[in-house]
Formats: sequence, C-alpha cells, structure tokens
Amino acid sequence: MMPSAASVPLDCRGASRHLGAMSFDSTQLAGKLLIAMPDMGDPRFERSVIFMCSHSEDRAMGLIVNKPARDLRFNDLLKQLDIPEAPRSRQIRVHVGGPVDYGRGFVLHSPDYHSTDSTLEIDGGYGLTATLDILEDISHGDGPERCLLAMGYAGWGPGQLEAEIQHNGWLICDADSDLVFEGENDAKWTGALDLMGINPLMLSPGGGSA
Repeated sequence: MMPSAASVPLDCRGASRHLGAMSFDSTQLAGKLLIAMPDMGDPRFERSVIFMCSHSEDRAMGLIVNKPARDLRFNDLLKQLDIPEAPRSRQIRVHVGGPVDYGRGFVLHSPDYHSTDSTLEIDGGYGLTATLDILEDISHGDGPERCLLAMGYAGWGPGQLEAEIQHNGWLICDADSDLVFEGENDAKWTGALDLMGINPLMLSPGGGSA
C-alpha cells in the first residue's frame, strides 16, 4: 500500500525518515530566537538568526531564518518532487536551515495550518511540518498564511548548545513572526538585536552576553 501524503517526509533524496523519529521535545528555548554573537567562531553561523523548534536535555534543533538558499527555488523543488503547480500557486522563501541533513526540507509556518500527526506545535504560535502534504497544499494556493521552507537544520547534542550560550556564542530573544517570515534576510540579524534594544556596534568579539 502506498503511504499517504501526510506520512511521506519532505526529503529530496527519497530517504524514509520522518520528523517524529527525531523525538523532538518543545521546552525551554523552543519558540525563541538565537542570535549569533560576533565571536561565534563557526563561519557556518556567522550573523545567523536561528528559530528554535525544540530544546530538551538530550538535543536541540533550530532553523536558520536569514540565509537564503542560492541554488534552489521553490518551484524548482516542486518540479523535483513531481508536485504540480496550480494556477494560484504561490512562491515561498527557501532558506539554508542549517548544516545538518541539507537534503531534507522543513516548513516553519503560522499556526493556522495543521497536518494530522506530522505538525509539531511550537510555543509562541508556530508550527513545523516536514511532510510532502504541506508543499502540495501550498502549491494549490492553500497551506499556512505565513511560512518559509528550510533545507537542513541546526542541531546540538546534550549540553552543547548550553555550553555555546555560556561562552557568549548566542544571544536569546523572543521570536517575532514579522521578522521571521517577512523581514528582509540581510536585515534580520540587526532586526533581532533591535528587538533586544542592542546596538550591533556595541557588540565586539570577547564581549559578555546581554
């Protein structure tokens, strides 16, 4: 029997993994933004803004929301996945969500959309869906009012993210949906700092956390 659309992971390589298999737990930092400090030390996250999807004692997972995928457009992905575009299909942003599992897609979206058994509800009024049915709905002009597609994700093992925060690698602030979904990518880093009342010019490598 062929699986239903809701059970097919949004994986461009055809792998048979599903979001639920990663055992995400929404606690603590889920629904927050991580803002990379100038002395982050990892060029993959330079000036990154990461929306945290889950955070537990065992692991943490988030999506970079300000780094566009230069080599992939939404309609190209639909063609690759054999999803037909309806006349009222809309384009959505495609981002590099992080260095882990780049061949897999995650749709971060507003809470007006829910796919049974495959949408992770996140504190603050967000949802995360990683199955093909959401792309099919978007391609038909439906789906969530606000969304972005991220290829890959940022992941941390036990205690890893906490250590990076303690070493002033990240600042933490409440997520703002306008910034996450509508803000210009080049301005999201400074915009996130502005949410905290921080002037980027006041940040320097080696400085303390705010």
